Amino acid sequence: MVSLRLKNYNLLQQYTKEFKYNLTLAVPVIFGMLGHTFVQFSDNIMVGQLGTAELAAVSLGNSFVFVAMSLGIGFSTAITPLVAESHTAEKPEEGKSALKHGLVLCTVLGLALFGLILLAKPLMYLMKQPQEVVELAMPYLDLVAFSLVPLIIFQAFKQFSEGLSQTKYPMYATILANVVNIFFNYVLIFGNLGFPKMGIVGAAIGTLFSRVVMVVFIWYLLKNKKKFHDYVTGFNFRNLEKKVLKKIINLGFPSALQMFFEVGIFTSAVWLSGVLGKNHQAANQIALNLSSMTFMVGMGLGVAAMIRVGNQKGLSDFKELRRLAYSIFFLTLLLEIVFAALFFAFNDWLPKIYLDVNDAANQLDNFEVIALAAQLLLVAAVFQISDGLQVVILGALRGLQDVKVPTILTFIAYWLVGFPTSYYLCLYTDLKSTGIWIGLLAGLTTAAVLLYIRFNRQTKKLIATKEL
Repeated sequence: MVSLRLKNYNLLQQYTKEFKYNLTLAVPVIFGMLGHTFVQFSDNIMVGQLGTAELAAVSLGNSFVFVAMSLGIGFSTAITPLVAESHTAEKPEEGKSALKHGLVLCTVLGLALFGLILLAKPLMYLMKQPQEVVELAMPYLDLVAFSLVPLIIFQAFKQFSEGLSQTKYPMYATILANVVNIFFNYVLIFGNLGFPKMGIVGAAIGTLFSRVVMVVFIWYLLKNKKKFHDYVTGFNFRNLEKKVLKKIINLGFPSALQMFFEVGIFTSAVWLSGVLGKNHQAANQIALNLSSMTFMVGMGLGVAAMIRVGNQKGLSDFKELRRLAYSIFFLTLLLEIVFAALFFAFNDWLPKIYLDVNDAANQLDNFEVIALAAQLLLVAAVFQISDGLQVVILGALRGLQDVKVPTILTFIAYWLVGFPTSYYLCLYTDLKSTGIWIGLLAGLTTAAVLLYIRFNRQTKKLIATKEL
């Protein structure tokens, strides 16, 4: 019995001893990703003071942007494993080439996504959304859609920096961007310090300015660091290699689809809740924003998994690769259990952050939104675990440069399991908004299980092949 306990302790220690370095890599990424989410968090809190219709309009506008953003961010993740592998193999010229070609592709993609959102705007009138909400969302969407261009360019620099295991510089840029965003929100949403009162359009301007600042600042930071200077300067954009472009596209496109499938199902939740009315839509936005912030912890650990797995792939040390990946999976599980407990404990209190409970004119709407959001957070508490694990396992698979089969698995999980469940429970049962989130839980859990099976099989196969 004692020997069995000792064996289990030693096995556990193989994973826990990696926690410190995993967090060293992940924490700056988490803060950086939280920075993106905090832009929406601050927008939601400030816009929520205007009323539930304005909050629902921001939710509807952002639902279009999030779908497009998922494609851009997902595509840019192709840069990280290429840079990580070239760094471990001591081939810096390949890392610079990945950044250069990634910047070109991300810029083109950002402009294309902006154009697609403008073309898709009329769909708002066909989606059975509240008319008041649609009218408010239209001008907001124009500016936020254009902010995708600098955001996706920033992502190219961010993924490059993370590929070199330098995760703090993107964090600094996002912190600055949030300061800029909050300032412009304060003066433009409410008309403070002599600025015009612009409502939710002011929030969109703040988002756009903050993302432009983010790009300029991260380039300035990297350019002025000796170890990065040669990577981020002296580009010859006229000399593009088809094989490098093709390699990034082959990795980036499936990764973009993976994120698109996941973000798409959450976007469908916004649209389905809009069919139920503006209060259901506002409650969904609150629950979505809160769960997005905890999801960023999983995203950060997923980047750590991608970096560490990518490094070990460069060394062809597949046993170590598997051990390091499992250490991150275990750490994620522990953290997500903590987040689940917090959502259970504070589900009634957290929604009150977003709305003015003392606003007499909107008091009935506000209390209904708070009650609905509290119910959704109970379901969100449960899916914290599945959500965190699926994104971390997906990061490890990207580090392996295994992207095609995982893309199929995510489609199955979200669109053959998750969305049909959400649709049916929302529109054909009394669960309504809660039914939407039960569908999200079903999709995320299916994704976590399928992706784990894929990673387990692939790593065992790589180890067996090397030992032959």
